[in-house]
Amino acid sequence: MKLKISFILILSLAFVGIFAQRDFSDSNITKIVMLGSGNPNPSPSQSGPSVAIIVNDTPYIVDFGPGLIRKAASMTPRYGGEIKGLDVKNIKRAFLTHLHSDHTIGYPDLILTPWVMGRDEALEVYGPEGLNNMTQHILEAYEEDIRYRLYGYEPANNQGWRVNSHEITEEGTIYKDDNIKVEAFPVTHGTWPNAWGFRFTTPDKVIVLSGDSSPTDKIIEYASGADILIHEVYYKKGFDTKNEFWKKYHAINHTSTYELADIANKTNPKLLVLYHILFWGANDEDITNEISSKYKGKVIVGKDLDIY
Repeated sequence: MKLKISFILILSLAFVGIFAQRDFSDSNITKIVMLGSGNPNPSPSQSGPSVAIIVNDTPYIVDFGPGLIRKAASMTPRYGGEIKGLDVKNIKRAFLTHLHSDHTIGYPDLILTPWVMGRDEALEVYGPEGLNNMTQHILEAYEEDIRYRLYGYEPANNQGWRVNSHEITEEGTIYKDDNIKVEAFPVTHGTWPNAWGFRFTTPDKVIVLSGDSSPTDKIIEYASGADILIHEVYYKKGFDTKNEFWKKYHAINHTSTYELADIANKTNPKLLVLYHILFWGANDEDITNEISSKYKGKVIVGKDLDIY
């Protein structure tokens, strides 16, 4: 009887998982998968911030929140999904907005799991000052694991665990290949001296990600005319209930619904996707209502495993 109940529960969870996934995509060339829509709060329904841009079945990862590799794997045919480009051994290019822990806790997973699953070349990572130091220390922390996989009974290649980390020192084009051009632009995230947003240009889409940022003219510059703007946001009504310390903190670190509406009116994206949302007691409708009171374009509250 217990076995039967467990089986039914598993089927029910699988059913819910399948139909919770939303596909808003309109391209066979470029797809965006929200691997994690969350923030530092350990929400059981949200992995940490991470976005995959897949162009011609080649994946490019932005930010490394907890859970990103398993979320990526869940989208592949091996685990019942349809996006073969997210086969984790194919993850070889990644971009980091800033070094906050909710954006980097998944970095060891990004380095090691794709290698264990067969990646046979170095991971190329682009991000802020401090990335090289973080990368070095992660590899040192896992050196015994790497040594055992290389020289124990388990077959492993001697390339896929390696990382070529590239620190971004100025705005502009930081990466380009046959699928994509990546431009970095500085954003204002509190007192972080080095935080970045990214503009991705593919054969048929322009996608801009804010990372964590308060309003800045650079986002308006780089997001103007974008097909998709993926931007962080907080609930203004919830913000108004905070004490003066937290109001000052969030105002210089993040972007309110009304401020984001102003950004969207100036940039006019075809689709505005919200992520890293600080709900503060609000629901999806509350958030979108605040934005829609000042902006009439299409807005989606991002959910884990959404496809755009």
